[in-house]
Amino acid sequence: MSLSKQLQETKERFVSKAPEAAITTMAEATEALKASGIDQKATKKGDKAPNFQLPNHLGQTVSSQTLLNDGPLVVTFYRGSWCPYCNLELNAYKNQLAEIEGLGAKLVAITPMTPDQSLSHAEKEELPFQVLSDVGLEVSRQFGLVFQLPDNLKSLYQNFGIELNKANGNDSWELPIAATYILGADGTVEYSFVDVDYTKRADPSEVIEKLKEITANH
Repeated sequence: MSLSKQLQETKERFVSKAPEAAITTMAEATEALKASGIDQKATKKGDKAPNFQLPNHLGQTVSSQTLLNDGPLVVTFYRGSWCPYCNLELNAYKNQLAEIEGLGAKLVAITPMTPDQSLSHAEKEELPFQVLSDVGLEVSRQFGLVFQLPDNLKSLYQNFGIELNKANGNDSWELPIAATYILGADGTVEYSFVDVDYTKRADPSEVIEKLKEITANH
């Protein structure tokens, strides 16, 4: 099943069970984000992506410039391990990683969660790609992806047991919007997917098709 289909089914299950007030609050927050134009202002195809250095899930510093020495770099931003849509996304990329790497590319996922919070010990051992901790969302902010949760959405998340202050190691209650990029050797964005709707993500199949185009042109 495609990632897009899995995401849609997960959303439908949530909507069928969640209180109407919660669904309304979340929908209104998404509409407000759309109205803010954040997705239009974010880094997009043709832009030069900011260079970054971030710690991975093992505490090692990872540099985007070093990764780009080996070929294209797929960068996907995700909110955290508490988000079921993010977990579906990471799993889908894990399943497609061999094909991505077969095209000469590398994949990193960037989360605002601290290294200790981002993954369980077992997940750290099994993960075939880098998960980088962007504590304070400095890199996410450079890409233009950061927003602050409104108070009613913050309260709703707390009611769901989601404590961003603990997960992210600060009290900002900020998150990145969903975004996936392919960076070329010089850091230029060759492909971008940015959406204020957290239930939508770039499908790995689309990323792979773009990587094939990039490979064919070089």
